[in-house]
Amino acid sequence: MGVDYYNILGVGRNASEEDLKKSYKCLAMRWHPDKNPINKKEAEAKFKQISEAYDVLGDPQKRQIYDMYGEEGLKSAELSSPSGYGGGAGVGSGAYRFNPHSYRFNPSNADDIFAEFFGGSEKRFYGDGGVGSQGNKQAAPVESKLVCSLEELYKGGKRKMRISRTVPDEFGKPKTVEEILKIDIKPGWKKGTKITFPEKGNHEPGVTPADLIFVVDEKPHPIFKRDGNNLVVNQKISLLEALTGITLSLTTLDGRNLMITVTDIVKPGHEVAIPNEGMPISKEPSKKGHLKIKFDIIFPLRLTAEQKSGLKRVLGRADK
Repeated sequence: MGVDYYNILGVGRNASEEDLKKSYKCLAMRWHPDKNPINKKEAEAKFKQISEAYDVLGDPQKRQIYDMYGEEGLKSAELSSPSGYGGGAGVGSGAYRFNPHSYRFNPSNADDIFAEFFGGSEKRFYGDGGVGSQGNKQAAPVESKLVCSLEELYKGGKRKMRISRTVPDEFGKPKTVEEILKIDIKPGWKKGTKITFPEKGNHEPGVTPADLIFVVDEKPHPIFKRDGNNLVVNQKISLLEALTGITLSLTTLDGRNLMITVTDIVKPGHEVAIPNEGMPISKEPSKKGHLKIKFDIIFPLRLTAEQKSGLKRVLGRADK
């Protein structure tokens, strides 16, 4: 069997996923190197062992192979059973099969597992690899605006952001490097949405690099104004159109031609709401808010005596 991962975590072979998590959290906190400055080397070894045990048992596929073949089978390139995992071509006499899930634990993964449970992104030093910041304080986040058009926030899109930052070279001397960061703009993102790239700031000695944060900002649009998940259009119409009806033609943010017919008399302050023609809702992209049309009635500057007389005659009858 080799290493007994169940024994390391102090659980039985029928332990549930919740049992594994509970045991890992308790042991990881107890043996974390920061909590054991006096016997740090022992703690690091124990912490790594606990992390490896959880990495295996917390993954159903790895756990199944371990239960059947033990540690040696898990870490071997071959499995002894013809019905073993992988289903690949036979090796040697046919009594062994290639194991595509051959397992190796990277010591630096111990901190990644710990961070998933307790937060943080610090890396530590282990004797067999994995040099890091050793729990250094992290520099303050660096924020930059990501200015998006309303069309981008409606349809979604992809952006590439070129950044320059300082990192140490192989001799520890600072050098400037350029990187391209890719951002997938999701339909419905709002002003103030933050996209975080962990530790992409300058790398100064003794300090964990800052997180780089892009904050979404909206460009003003010539026609549409955003109001939460809704879009608003201010439409000027004449008094005649307000009284007799109008058909409007609008080009939507995704390029469709939308025809809107208004047959009711449009009174000052009147508003028409069209469902599902607003902004996508980011958590439910298949759903959209409303398109609201607010009317501004343009009254004539002057009327002739004949026009006034005609209006009195027509509107007088309409009032009865």
